[in-house]
Amino acid sequence: MAVTASPAADVRPPRPDLAGRGLTALAAGTAVLLLAVAGRYGYHRDELYFLRAGRELALGYADQPPLTPLLARLMDTVAPGSLVALRVPSALAAAGVVALTGLIAREFGSRRPAQLLAAACAAVSAIVLALGHLLSTSTMDLLAWTALSWLVVRALRDGGRVWLAVGATAGVALENKTLPAFLLAAVLIGVLALGPRTALRSRWPWLGALVALALWAPNIGWQLANGLPQLELSRAIAGGSSGTSDPWYLFLPMQLVLVSPLLVPVWAVGWWRLARDPALRTWRAFPLAYVLLAVVFLVTGGKSYYLTGLYPVLLAAGAAPVLAWVRRGRGRGRTVLVAAAVALSLAVDAVLMLPLVPLARLADTPVPDVSYDVGETVGWPAFAATIARVRAGLPAGADVVVLTGNYGEAGAVDRFLPELSPAYSGHNSYWSWGPPPEEATTVISVGIPEQELHRWFGSVTRAARIDDGVGLDNDEQGSPVWVATNRRLPWAQLWPQVRRLG
Repeated sequence: MAVTASPAADVRPPRPDLAGRGLTALAAGTAVLLLAVAGRYGYHRDELYFLRAGRELALGYADQPPLTPLLARLMDTVAPGSLVALRVPSALAAAGVVALTGLIAREFGSRRPAQLLAAACAAVSAIVLALGHLLSTSTMDLLAWTALSWLVVRALRDGGRVWLAVGATAGVALENKTLPAFLLAAVLIGVLALGPRTALRSRWPWLGALVALALWAPNIGWQLANGLPQLELSRAIAGGSSGTSDPWYLFLPMQLVLVSPLLVPVWAVGWWRLARDPALRTWRAFPLAYVLLAVVFLVTGGKSYYLTGLYPVLLAAGAAPVLAWVRRGRGRGRTVLVAAAVALSLAVDAVLMLPLVPLARLADTPVPDVSYDVGETVGWPAFAATIARVRAGLPAGADVVVLTGNYGEAGAVDRFLPELSPAYSGHNSYWSWGPPPEEATTVISVGIPEQELHRWFGSVTRAARIDDGVGLDNDEQGSPVWVATNRRLPWAQLWPQVRRLG
């Protein structure tokens, strides 16, 4: 798949006709697929957390800016208790990524078939399907990176007021996650190193930066006022505290599966084309940004999916050379090969990333081992039912609260057991919502080590064990449920010991 250099290095490719209907169909098909399976299995632990955080609206939280909890509150207000409604924004975000990938390909001079191939590769990507299924900060972050990439591509080409759109999009994106700042910084370094430096000589990029800072300012102010907890959280993630953290040596190999192993040639040739084709020299900052961010995230212990937002750009650049390679072949062999790569990617990625396997058989498949998040959507109603049975075994007049080790467990109590809500936890923002009332003398606890409970309470008794009912070995399966009494300290003194960021 050779990349043909343009004879005139300063000539930028024209914008071909837009494959509007095809891109709309691919985006709509992605959303329909995601919504069709949105109600299977159950809530993810992060979604349960966002629902509670949405009831505790603030300008920031210990582990995130406010946008995703705000979305969770909005969808739960529109359709209370509906898992499908909660995931509508994610399905639409995934559809947006698909459409924008095609639009970026058009900016690179790709005609309609290449626009559609780029969008199709995005639609069948493992990470797009996985993130499009759940409401998460990463879902909105993927859309943000893709939208920012499209706008920056246009701004580097056309300049002017497009930079204001870049700034506005960046400001909103930074109210969801701080990672877009890394993208913009890496692209800026790329522009300074490789050009076009003239793009930075007008006032528009800097006005766009001011717009971004103005929109991001409320969360910056909250972080500063609360001791910058996200920095502490970042150090904890780098230390491997997250369930989705991988060992450092898996960071680069994981890049081969985030889209699909079968589609690596598309984005790899896209990276090479952006780096080498004189016709695309205006956007040479992007392949350098990819390398810079790979190094930064690898060295700092970032998660492997942190680079996800750059793959739409690489797919967009690689689609046209791949189609050119197909057309140079004799017969239909290459056409069948590319079509099979897309179709097999969809089949495999959908089974691994979406809740398609019958729940009763899920534990007997490799799906939970491949996709950690799938396992975290199973068993929360059974978890809550176990807590309810423990409470039913306690004296009716006892002042009982639930204290958990992580926000997913607390969120499950808040969602499924209103009679025991609010739940309490020292994990991330749950800690900032305060300790139980002083009169709470009986605690049902899960997810906290027994030795810790013995430090805080005079009596600790095991009352039950969590069983999700389908034999799936996720983070909660088999955890003991404790009843603790005779608290040794007032809650106000004990609460600092409970705090945990991670």
